[in-house]
Amino acid sequence: MTPVTPSEPGAAESSRIKVWYRFVPREGWLPQDTEGLWATRLSEDTARVENVPFLQDGVAEGEVVRFVTDADGCHWAKERVGASGNCTIRVLPVPSGPLGRSARAVHERLSPFGLGGEVFSEELPLVAFNVPAGADLGGIKALLVRGQEDGWWHFEVGCATDAWRNA
Repeated sequence: MTPVTPSEPGAAESSRIKVWYRFVPREGWLPQDTEGLWATRLSEDTARVENVPFLQDGVAEGEVVRFVTDADGCHWAKERVGASGNCTIRVLPVPSGPLGRSARAVHERLSPFGLGGEVFSEELPLVAFNVPAGADLGGIKALLVRGQEDGWWHFEVGCATDAWRNA
């Protein structure tokens, strides 16, 4: 997957940018080796991530990252410089399970917790959720584990905090 550089007039001056991550694709997972996340530029080389990553681990919505800009104008993430306290979880419904391939059903099961999330595609109903620092982490973890045990979904934690690990 090749990153797309801004093409609309004035995009380079905008405070909304795309910060790109490069990684080694995981076996048995999506073949992409980059992921672009929307971010709000804070300075010449820092930005706050504004959406939930589907592929990149170790970053959550609201994190502040340092980036470098290449000759083509792509902003490449280098390091996280400010934690948000948020977590990233990804949920993929089991096609043969009680929820089928329904991303909507996944959202409905987690809606009591007020989580915001995004769906990868209709073909791959992977849902990436932002779990705010103040959310009911124990309740969310319990539901995720129960849903996996009951064959509703598979889930993974892409970015965890100490509060998540201790909940």
